[in-house]
Amino acid sequence: MPAKSKDSRPGGRSARVRAAVHRATVDLVQEIGADKVTLPAVARRAGVNPSSVYRRWGTIAALLADVAAQRVDEAIPELLGDLRADLERAAVWTLTDLSRPGGVAFFRAEVAPDVDDRRAGLRECLQRVSTRFQAALDAAARRGEDTPGLDRVLDRVVAPLYFRVVFSIPETDENYARRLVAELCDAIPPH
Repeated sequence: MPAKSKDSRPGGRSARVRAAVHRATVDLVQEIGADKVTLPAVARRAGVNPSSVYRRWGTIAALLADVAAQRVDEAIPELLGDLRADLERAAVWTLTDLSRPGGVAFFRAEVAPDVDDRRAGLRECLQRVSTRFQAALDAAARRGEDTPGLDRVLDRVVAPLYFRVVFSIPETDENYARRLVAELCDAIPPH
């Protein structure tokens, strides 16, 4: 039987190290804030050699971006079968994810210019956010419901949520997210 390369293993030590480092990063960001987290502190908390963390991520911004990418992928809300309800659920999930301790820091790291390729980071972030909403739009279209375009959802729901959370605008809560979706759905022109 041919030997597997370490890159082809779905688990193993590399996956355990990554999981431990991600867990340590999230915990530290929540405890002390992203601006105070260092790679050596993450390595200590994760129980791994700092050189492993430096070799794999290089900077705290790259590590935060990697954690952000994985966290978003892990918990996409299930569809309920109604466009408005599904968009509300996606909007509330987006708001909750971005508002959690360190949420803005993870987002900023993911789209920061010092991450390997800024455009790639921006595209990946937008793709993940878009996928969450596109699933609701596609399901509604299959049911024959009138749907807005994804660009309209991004402009009318997602962008205001990110703007208000990043700038800490008061009353950016679940009611606000639901109101954005209601305004969007009420403006959908019938076929």
